[in-house]
Amino acid sequence: MRKSFIAGVYAIAVLLAIVSCRGAEQPKDRAAAVAGTFYPADPTQLAAFVDGELAKAGVLQVGGTLIGLVVPHAGYPYSGPVAAYSYAQLKGKKFKRVVLIGPSHFEEIGFSSVYNGDAYTTPLGKVLVDREFAKKLASQGRSIRLSGAGHAVGQQSEHSLEVQLPFLQRTLGDFKIVPIVMGDQSYGAMRELGMGLAKLLKDDPDTLMVASSDLSHYHPYEDAARRDHNFLDAVTHNDFLSMSHNLESGIWEACGGGPIVTVMIAAQHLGASSPRVLKYANSGDVTGDKGRVVGYSAMALVKGADEAVETKAAIADEGRAELLKIARLSVETAVREHKMYEPPPPKLTELQLERGAFVTLTRKGELRGCVGYPSAVMPLYMVVRDVAALAAVRDTRFSPVKPEELKDLEYEISVLSPFVHVLDVKNIQVGRDGLIARKGSLEGYLLPQVPVEEHWNRDTFLEEIGIKAGLEKDAWRDADTDLFTFSAVVFSDHEKLKN
Repeated sequence: MRKSFIAGVYAIAVLLAIVSCRGAEQPKDRAAAVAGTFYPADPTQLAAFVDGELAKAGVLQVGGTLIGLVVPHAGYPYSGPVAAYSYAQLKGKKFKRVVLIGPSHFEEIGFSSVYNGDAYTTPLGKVLVDREFAKKLASQGRSIRLSGAGHAVGQQSEHSLEVQLPFLQRTLGDFKIVPIVMGDQSYGAMRELGMGLAKLLKDDPDTLMVASSDLSHYHPYEDAARRDHNFLDAVTHNDFLSMSHNLESGIWEACGGGPIVTVMIAAQHLGASSPRVLKYANSGDVTGDKGRVVGYSAMALVKGADEAVETKAAIADEGRAELLKIARLSVETAVREHKMYEPPPPKLTELQLERGAFVTLTRKGELRGCVGYPSAVMPLYMVVRDVAALAAVRDTRFSPVKPEELKDLEYEISVLSPFVHVLDVKNIQVGRDGLIARKGSLEGYLLPQVPVEEHWNRDTFLEEIGIKAGLEKDAWRDADTDLFTFSAVVFSDHEKLKN
């Protein structure tokens, strides 16, 4: 009798343990946190708003195979009409999985947090998480973790992912998500997540990537539009190196710049070469208040599109003459008066565009200084002003130029194109391409004319760029080293065009 009683108690204990374990594994659904604030909480009103904006946007003919979208994430009255231009591209398409990447606005986390729960919910219903894919993605790098950090609902709840779901629900219907909140938007973290996605999504046509980001914040209307269009110009040229530089320095702004660059890196490895800007607007277009606005843009990343974006900078003879004059006056002012020359704003539009440039000074055939701003950080004429003066007095390889040397100086200006990431070194062409190597925090540049002047072949060029970046000469073979090419319009005061 006693043995029977003990056996019964043991059976109950085991049953309770099983129930307890099962209770611990109950589904974890992330509740709708910003319904009623960022978007309507009533399902009928929400569906009507989304459907109405999708109908207004219409489907643009971008061609090719859609791989990714970039969408804003402000309150629906402000950014919803712009976001609709991206989501309208999903009409008639099916994706079984959406990788959704947004920034962390409130919670400080030093990694990319792939949601470890089971679902996100909105007033339109529940969207399941693809937990198997999430687990695989979290294993792709040290800066990627399976976590609930950044996804929690509380006093300050992250909205950048949630606000995308109603649009996806109304366009795709049945799909799973992989929600990712990026707490670390460094180049290394963007690269690791982008490369991890590219590896997992190779030969997978059923997954869509979505980057959630607004653009510049709280600048006057015209200033915001200028900043945003320079940023979007880099996007359309697939120049994520300049984007990462200028976002890090604050020259350009996008709260979800990391997610955008991540999706661009992954998309390039998946065959998308020319992202398309579908729509741009800012909050001033909605409210009429143009004193402090927030920028929004809709973009599509497409594989196999026919249209190519021209990357070579174009500078007419009149513009070249003006830039050479600015360089000369800048050097003379720096050397003689020890101050910066203040050029008047040029009339030529091409000189007001933001471009990277180098100024090279030679004297009697010998290099006397060479300094550049590789990325597009300010209007071209101001870049030439700055780097010409720096080449004369701040190039640490040489003593500062003396006043008596000015009459013998010759000036060469190289205006750089956007940077193109290299997937195959066989596509690097000596005489056409400049080269950039980046690994970790180390980075080096060589202008297109350098390998020609030094009589290097491509292999030597690749070795020398590693050395210039402070790496080993065979660093270009390392999978952790990124190479970028660029072209340059090169002109001087003794030769109109070298290249």
